[in-house]
Amino acid sequence: MVMKIIVCVKQVLDTAAPIQVEGNRVVSPGSPRIINPYDEFAIEEAVRIKEKKPDTEITLLSLGPESFKDSIKKALAMGADKAVHFMDPKFDGLDSYALAGIFSHYLEKVPFDLILCGRQAVDVDMAQTGPVLATFLDLPFVTVVTGVEFSKDFKQAKITRQVEGGTEILELKLPLLLTCQKGLNEPRLPSLKGIMAAKKKEILTLSCADLGMEEGFFSMDDNRIVEANLSLPLERKKGIILKGSEEEISSDLVRLLREEEKII
Repeated sequence: MVMKIIVCVKQVLDTAAPIQVEGNRVVSPGSPRIINPYDEFAIEEAVRIKEKKPDTEITLLSLGPESFKDSIKKALAMGADKAVHFMDPKFDGLDSYALAGIFSHYLEKVPFDLILCGRQAVDVDMAQTGPVLATFLDLPFVTVVTGVEFSKDFKQAKITRQVEGGTEILELKLPLLLTCQKGLNEPRLPSLKGIMAAKKKEILTLSCADLGMEEGFFSMDDNRIVEANLSLPLERKKGIILKGSEEEISSDLVRLLREEEKII
């Protein structure tokens, strides 16, 4: 029996790239966009499952503008089989609740055994899409997963998750949703063969109308992220090296903390 895995993928700005802020918006002309790093762990885990169980189908879900297709194609090149791209101006700026609502609306009509998400997106750091999606679909879910082992029939999973000061091990039956944490695996780079194969793989594009969400379901206007105030952090002051005897250094340190830093 074919195992069907859904992987949720988001495109984000490369966090190593310089950014600019104009009018409470991040503008980075020419800065590269990448697959959300935590989502790469989810993609890699799905591909590793397929390597152990060849009769597995991996479908990507992504929501965003036309530019997101670059990241979708990379994920297909890593080993996913096909993708669904939700693209509509009405989807712009939606929060995690609305995004999860759109995904769940689609998945209610699609068979699946496992949903994999990244722990969080590195642009907004909300870590809500996975848990909210699982709640909408009435699925058990486990967050910050660092290890997964399946039974021989792939109907049950032993899951290791990160908790403060240690780990927690759970055993759950499929279907379920997991959010993937760093340490779960090491994402592969797409091979030349994978890049060539990705060109022939299906990317289904769906609009709001295609999903039948023009009316009702939830008010998308009430579920948009509004950046009320956004600014770059203050530049760090240059460090000061204090020299002299221990007493002189202590005295200078206290003076700096009191007079310049206003801490004491």
